[in-house]
Amino acid sequence: MLEEPIPFPLRINRYLALRGIATRKAADALIVSGKVHINGRPAELGAKVAAEDIVEVRHGGRARSYRYFAYYKPRGIISHSPVRGERAITDIFSEKGVFPVGRLDKASEGLIIVTDDGRITERLLHPRFVHEKEYEVRVQEEVPASITDRLIAGVESEGDLLRAKKAKKTGRFELDIILTEGKKHQIRRMLGALHLTVKELRRVRIMNILLNDLGPGEARRIAGSELEVFLKKLGLVSTETLP
Repeated sequence: MLEEPIPFPLRINRYLALRGIATRKAADALIVSGKVHINGRPAELGAKVAAEDIVEVRHGGRARSYRYFAYYKPRGIISHSPVRGERAITDIFSEKGVFPVGRLDKASEGLIIVTDDGRITERLLHPRFVHEKEYEVRVQEEVPASITDRLIAGVESEGDLLRAKKAKKTGRFELDIILTEGKKHQIRRMLGALHLTVKELRRVRIMNILLNDLGPGEARRIAGSELEVFLKKLGLVSTETLP
């Protein structure tokens, strides 16, 4: 797992070692065997990897492709583990064999990624991987001018120090908040500690994936350059090779 940024450019065997795929010696053996590809071409010993390169380790067999969707979760729908009488995303999503990555609470709405690629879960959600998520918030009380500085500095709530990476007042009762943390009910807790009551909370961006013009309950396929950028930021490619 990537705990620190990779120092591009670097040799392919060191890249694979930092990615946790193989030791440098084992990586060289993979390269010699023709199983390592850079941008679709077999890698050579000593080849350099740049930040924009796509590296694959192919162990033989057929390639498996994954599906990725940007989905607008409506209010009232549960992301995971519904109790009796509740509906979850998987109950209403048209594609089968996929699951939502991460959570939006029942009262919140907006963007959630739905996929059959289990590789992305930890890389997207674990706090060691710092990824931006952007939210539009409407509160009941008037937003004070000082709110953005306080949110960025951090707010104490239930023993946690909760911080926004960025915050901007966008209207009398509205603000945009960008998080790189993912603590439970974080925005509601932060604003509640500052005596603001959340009326509407909508996630509009996860990394480079935008909600755009989707309406509640609608989804669109993530593909092309949008998918390439998303997976590259996670240190992944869109296919893996099955034995």
